[in-house]
Parts: sequence; structure tokens; C-alpha cells
Amino acid sequence: MGYKMKSSVAKIIIENGLVEKKALPPGIQGVTYNDGTIAIDKNLSPVQQKIALSHERVHRDQILRGDLSYDDENIYWKGKKYPRKNMKEGFPKLEWEAEAYKKQSKK
Repeated sequence: MGYKMKSSVAKIIIENGLVEKKALPPGIQGVTYNDGTIAIDKNLSPVQQKIALSHERVHRDQILRGDLSYDDENIYWKGKKYPRKNMKEGFPKLEWEAEAYKKQSKK
């Protein structure tokens, strides 16, 4: 007999935060995908990985709240569209980044 799951697999992943350690492009320490998966550069030191992971977890929380999402062309923050071609991604003065830098682990 089948049963109905209370949560979808996607919801479980985003809430519990699947984390992958892999090589990322130069200058990228971590990435949070729209499905909640986080990738951290495996070449970082353990301290740098901890800081990057805490930063990316803030972005995962922003996605869960519905404040942040993105596609190849744009980042969407609290209903406003920001073209990616016009920004330096990861810049601390971007609203979603300011929150992440403020809340991330310092060491």
C-alpha cells in the first residue's frame, strides 16, 4: 500500500541544504542554486570553506523566504529584477549580498 509523503524531495533538499564540495571557477568560493543545493570550492582551506558555507546558507534562506531567485540573465530580489550583465556578482553592496556578508561566519 502506498502512502503520501508530507514533503517533496525538493523541499527536503532546500530545507536541509545539500552541500557539494567541488572545483568552482576562479574567484567563486560558493554558489547556492535555486533548488537549495550549495556548492563550495573544494580547493579552499577548511576555514574559508566554513565562511563560504555560512555565506551561502544565508542565500539559501533568502531563497526559502521567497526573497531571492535567479536565472541566466537576471537576479530577482524581493520582486525586483536586476540584470546580471550590469552587476559585479558577489559585490557586498548588493542587498542580498549585504545580508549574507553581515550574517556569515567570520572564521
